Amino acid sequence: MKKSLIADIHKLPAIEVWPKIFFALWERFAEPIRRDLADAKTVERDRSIKPLDDVLAGSAWDLWGDFEATAPKTSSALKEFWLQQTTPKAVLILDALSLREVPWILEGAQERGYTIHSAGATGSELPGDTTPFAKALGFGQRASLQNNGGKSISFPGAFTESTNLPWQDCASLIKADPDIIFWHHWPDERMHHLADQGNGYAVLAKEAAATLTGDEFWAFVDKLATGRRLVITADHGYSNPALFPDIHPADQKEHLKSQFKSGRNRESKGERIDQHWVPPLSQNLDTAHGNWNIVLGRKKWRSQGGYPSLAHGGLSLLEVAVPYIEMSKSNT
Repeated sequence: MKKSLIADIHKLPAIEVWPKIFFALWERFAEPIRRDLADAKTVERDRSIKPLDDVLAGSAWDLWGDFEATAPKTSSALKEFWLQQTTPKAVLILDALSLREVPWILEGAQERGYTIHSAGATGSELPGDTTPFAKALGFGQRASLQNNGGKSISFPGAFTESTNLPWQDCASLIKADPDIIFWHHWPDERMHHLADQGNGYAVLAKEAAATLTGDEFWAFVDKLATGRRLVITADHGYSNPALFPDIHPADQKEHLKSQFKSGRNRESKGERIDQHWVPPLSQNLDTAHGNWNIVLGRKKWRSQGGYPSLAHGGLSLLEVAVPYIEMSKSNT
């Protein structure tokens, strides 16, 4: 990570810093990767942004208080897209898709003749979980989108669907409706399934590369993009705590364990958690989705059953930054 960006974090206002951070993340993670190196190269990229995560959990921890107001937000970008795109359009939300998976989507799109109109990183809600994102879009919860049940004033006329069906079955759900929002539960459900395995990320990285360059996934995308401008994005990303250092001071470890168990956030409902550590281990934030206490940075601690090897909902960059790719395919 460039030293100039670290310097900018300490001297520029949040409204300038957060877009710079997201631009730098996109540059780092969007570069092509050989499929057989999916695990090794994405871990290498993950490690390379540790200094940036450490600054945002250390000397610049207070920048998270300005995140909602100044970072480029996925929910805002989708609302603007829906309003401005007057011809048929579609949104594909891949639950928990992170910046690590960007190369495979860009590779698949290029191989299949798509035009990329815009591509970059945007930010999740705080905390970076599914329900806050659904609420930000005006749907209340992810499940409400099932069977065209989702109604939101921000997305008038949208046919909605939410499912974890195989891609070929998802394709059969796409009808002639001009405007579609489709929320698929992959890779989130797979991530949670692998979270108790020590090598969970290695498995997920290889599966993601195969899935996002595979014919079944792109047959579904092709049908969704037929005659429509398409955005592929996510509600939140995820972290790989196998790369996180353990918290060693006993009092800090016990504090985190008592507050969060094996999680990355908890709703505080206005209760302020007093801490005597500077910088703090977590941050109390009044968000658009209530009062939350959220773990700062790359931290893990021993807990009953072990800390998950894949997680989301905390204040680290790959948990809050997601892909936002707008594209179309001619002659479809």
